[in-house]
Amino acid sequence: MSTPAGGAADTSLPDVAPRLRELRRRRGLTLEAAAQRAGLSPAHLSRLETGHRQPSLPMLLGLARIYGTTVAELLGESAPEHEPVIRAGRGETAAADGWTYHRAGGPGRAMQALRLVVPYGSQGDVVRVHPGEEWLYVLDGRLRLGLGEAVHDLSPGDSAHFDSMTPHRIEAATPDGVQLLFVHTLLQSPDIHPHA
Repeated sequence: MSTPAGGAADTSLPDVAPRLRELRRRRGLTLEAAAQRAGLSPAHLSRLETGHRQPSLPMLLGLARIYGTTVAELLGESAPEHEPVIRAGRGETAAADGWTYHRAGGPGRAMQALRLVVPYGSQGDVVRVHPGEEWLYVLDGRLRLGLGEAVHDLSPGDSAHFDSMTPHRIEAATPDGVQLLFVHTLLQSPDIHPHA
């Protein structure tokens, strides 16, 4: 993972750093305890909390789970709205570590929906495991999805729905990047294939 050059790391998500620190403290966690739960080094979490590094989507998901909140709150979105419709061009946008996040669902919900733009060569080596489920749908470009030992190439119109306890990673497989719809929930579906 690389931090954007110059001041970009400090301006892409200006409110995330203090919010991360505030939420950690509100949960009564030390830097070391929170970092261990998130699978990060204390130094890396400290850099996220001071704005010297920007969190990737997997990091945001992991930290939101640990702090008992949503990615929407970490990104500074407002409280849930009564209006269920998000009109084109009205959703909030944020960028971090090369990824662009467009809000595609209401904030403060158990199910988090985003439209993501993932640039080529970004975050392909980051493997995550965390409670919940994920669903993705490729809009444009090709996506390489690693699930456990299997690797799947998805094209526009393809989707995937998986238990996020399965080690997983996503990366753009096309030089122009990939655009996808992404939905995550901390809830687990009942086991549809119970073991005998």
